[in-house]
Amino acid sequence: MSPHSAEACTVDVHAHILLPALQQFVAEADPEGFGAHQALEVRRNGQESMAASGRMIKQRWPQLTDLDRRLADMDAQGVDVQLVSPSPSHFYYFAGEELALQVAKSANQAVRAFVDRAPERLNGLGLVPLQHPALAVEALEHAVLECGLLGVEIGSFAATPEDPERGTVELSDPRLEPFWERAEELGALVFLHPFGCSLDERLDRFYLANTVSQPAENAVALSHLIFSGVLDRHPELKVLAAHGGGYLPTTLGRSDHAWRVRPDAHGCAQPPSSYLQRLYFDSLVHSPGELRALVAAAGPEQVLLGSDYPFDMGSDLPVDEVLEARLPAEDEARVLAGNAAALGITPASIRPARRTA
Repeated sequence: MSPHSAEACTVDVHAHILLPALQQFVAEADPEGFGAHQALEVRRNGQESMAASGRMIKQRWPQLTDLDRRLADMDAQGVDVQLVSPSPSHFYYFAGEELALQVAKSANQAVRAFVDRAPERLNGLGLVPLQHPALAVEALEHAVLECGLLGVEIGSFAATPEDPERGTVELSDPRLEPFWERAEELGALVFLHPFGCSLDERLDRFYLANTVSQPAENAVALSHLIFSGVLDRHPELKVLAAHGGGYLPTTLGRSDHAWRVRPDAHGCAQPPSSYLQRLYFDSLVHSPGELRALVAAAGPEQVLLGSDYPFDMGSDLPVDEVLEARLPAEDEARVLAGNAAALGITPASIRPARRTA
């Protein structure tokens, strides 16, 4: 790696680590909840996909846990810096309040420890217990102020069917308002990464639980943010959507029409498509044409390189995939490096001091 400035660093904003000790802790602390969660995953994915995913995780275990292998892969890909987040399988949104806060803080500390082993190459994101909105600010502050991480990763929703009074937490939930406010104040990055889909067994074959659910969940979650006015109330909020924002960025004509003609779809101040310029998206769309369309819809300042390292639904050659889109040279440079630098995702040598308040 030879970064002389932030703008020169190729940055991958979508990369994961696995935390086996955290999984073991949750399984022992709440065996009933953990078992029910595993059973739900089997129903959602189906036996065939679960078996294939198990083989994939076993194959890619070194990439998920071994730092030296990760750095070697980054070198081979032409990636200078990774923004590392926990595998979304560590969300554990079934956990009760006390356990959920322990999970978030343990994940934050584990990511910090991993990043500190290669601070010139890695930045990190932590977790918050989305299913308990009242705890989200405490977990966010722990991640950013105590652990020095750049922000947190969240899912597209937190289903809590065992507690009808609390209900499902969508990103438009008023109880999350303090979280959005504090994230804006801290300049924290909020990485939206779906895990699981409310369509459940309808997607339990052909790996639809991933190929359809991930882009669908992104579209739903981002629509909740837009239509509820969260982005109007918090114009400086930094939200980064995985998988290019899913189905949303290039299919907003219908949403704009609803905003114009339906009073119940008029909770935001501007047409929904205008909010694409307030959101960030990774480049992981697996198609040069779709990447060009994403850049055209959101603007070249809003798209950043993402690989989903090291999962099989990611890209082993993320830089090459951006190059294949044949974007204008200035836009290409923004996607690979410049936009990440503008968000503060930089090597330790040129990174501002940790925030303390």
